[in-house]
Amino acid sequence: MKLSYVGVDLAKNVYQLHGVDRYGKVAWKRRLRRGQWLQALLDNAEPGCEIGMEACTGAHHWARELRS
Repeated sequence: MKLSYVGVDLAKNVYQLHGVDRYGKVAWKRRLRRGQWLQALLDNAEPGCEIGMEACTGAHHWARELRS
């Protein structure tokens, strides 16, 4: 099932991801390392998925990566 909404807790090495489907049902919870989370998210999110991150300097970097 593809994810419609994802929340990301950014950290230095391990990131927590929480995703829900289009009906708001929890469909995905992952604890991934820095080098793994972006590809895992891209593999499981549907186009137009809304991604929420905390407001920090690292979030700006990851937002640019997700846009590209």
